[in-house]
Amino acid sequence: MTIDLRSDTVTQPTSAMKEAMLAAPIGDDVFGEDPSINALEQKTAAMFGMDQGLFCPSGTMTNQIALNVLSQPYEEVLCYQGSHVYRYEGGGAAGTSGLSFRLLEGKEGQVLPDEVLANINPDDQHFPVSSVLSLENTVNKAGGTVYTEQAIKELSALALEKGLKRHLDGARIFNALRVTGQTTESLGKYFDTISICLSKGLGAPVGSLLLSKNSFSKRARRMRKVLGGGMRQAGFLAAAGSYALDQHIVRLDEDHVRAKKIGTILSACNFVSKVIPPVTNIVIFEVAEGIDDGIFLQDMASVGILGVSFGKNLIRLVTHLDFDDTQLTLLEERLKGLQK
Repeated sequence: MTIDLRSDTVTQPTSAMKEAMLAAPIGDDVFGEDPSINALEQKTAAMFGMDQGLFCPSGTMTNQIALNVLSQPYEEVLCYQGSHVYRYEGGGAAGTSGLSFRLLEGKEGQVLPDEVLANINPDDQHFPVSSVLSLENTVNKAGGTVYTEQAIKELSALALEKGLKRHLDGARIFNALRVTGQTTESLGKYFDTISICLSKGLGAPVGSLLLSKNSFSKRARRMRKVLGGGMRQAGFLAAAGSYALDQHIVRLDEDHVRAKKIGTILSACNFVSKVIPPVTNIVIFEVAEGIDDGIFLQDMASVGILGVSFGKNLIRLVTHLDFDDTQLTLLEERLKGLQK
């Protein structure tokens, strides 16, 4: 049995989710006539107290649309240096929207009000206009860390005071909310746009949504068309997302518990020098001195464990819907067998 912990995107639709997909009514979404997509967009917008939802193929697309509609060319986005919008979206903000980034060091992946304030450009023709503050929650590159509601409130208030638009890359936002206990509607009031992903912890096969206020929704739909995101009869996919929202949010707690157990297991292994304490479903560990992380990944794969390199000497494992306690026990046995 292969234990695939490369990402929470590797999950397969459950039988019940497949049934919901097959039963979904569909239509042409570009004409606004797919009832399953319309229902999903309305559902998610209402959850977060936003005016509109926009169903897209990927979180990269929803993030890129958000940055585009919140800004103008030659402006600047402030974000954590490890943010997905900067590191893992192919330079899209530069090519599609003509934007540059001001990278913030952050603490455990989370930007702080003082450093945001210190990095807002003055009104000077030599500098790009600071226009967007983009946050990520959970913070993938920092090991799934979570912003508290108070931290988000303070950052949002600062952005408003300084005239910055506010975007949230919430690819794993439901993981974060299971930790903080904050409601979706409470979170939504702090942002102009929010991207949420259905195909990570929630286990849907495809899809993300961009949630926005009415002032941005028309431009967002136009940008989706520009980027090729009009998917016609995609109601089958939307139905999977609606099912995931109804059935798979609470169970995220199980992924968090198993991630913490993996962290404990790894801490006792002699090939590990450090484990970043898991907060949600992401486990990042540093291999011991003298071990090549690329070769060690191959060693893991040879015993049926799949992970990904996550920086110099770092390896990431992500728990998910298809990783259960039986696999956790097997994982522990295999990891112990890799000890020298």
